[in-house]
Amino acid sequence: MLGLDFPADSSIVAYTARERPDLWEVARSSFAGVWPEYNLHANDSAKYFGTLFARHAHLQVLFFDRATETVVARGRTIPFRWDGSLEDLPTGIDAVGLRAVDDSRSPTALSALAAEVAMDRQGQGLSRLIIQAMAEVARQAGLAPLVAPVRPSWKDRYPLTPIDRYAYWKRDDDLPFDPWLRVHSRLGATIMRTEPKSMRIEAPTTDWELWTGMRFPDEGEYVFPFGLSPLVVKDGVGSYWEPNVWMLHDMT
Repeated sequence: MLGLDFPADSSIVAYTARERPDLWEVARSSFAGVWPEYNLHANDSAKYFGTLFARHAHLQVLFFDRATETVVARGRTIPFRWDGSLEDLPTGIDAVGLRAVDDSRSPTALSALAAEVAMDRQGQGLSRLIIQAMAEVARQAGLAPLVAPVRPSWKDRYPLTPIDRYAYWKRDDDLPFDPWLRVHSRLGATIMRTEPKSMRIEAPTTDWELWTGMRFPDEGEYVFPFGLSPLVVKDGVGSYWEPNVWMLHDMT
């Protein structure tokens, strides 16, 4: 069981998937609606997300509410080889996942992949605790630092703004404008680099119409619900790159 700073009256406890493999199975159906439908169809994500429990169960985090006997949050991570330089930092979430799968060398760092909170438990501060739990399993495994290809939560409101501008927008208190970037920042994380081509989703236009509830009657660029950047439609295929912001939790 992971020791985290839950409120004294909380009924939530944190485990790794190695400690509670039964909860990992339960969690597969606990986060419906957390991600936009299109986000579930990335071209390369199954290659690395599919390895997490089989290879790295000790690095996957589960929050279990003993009062309701439900999994209320989950943190998924992957270890990878990194020399600590910007030059060696993978180009995004696909690149870090594929490096982790294909590189036979021992990993030296841990990358967050997803922090998920059940829809009915959002807004209760659990996302911050997921990041802390990820950092804790990184420490336990000797995989500091923790890095994260962060998916900005308000970027879909500004899909035409380049990620390298959006990521550096600030509030009056000098904290990041974006709420999810702000959570990481308050925990001490710093931006290393923005990545406009982090996760690839390319599929027939008919699939995109099903996922988005829109029609794409002509070739060109389209903004669509929950998209962080435009969809490019050409020759019956919709091509989309999800942008991310690389953030570093140093932990030294």
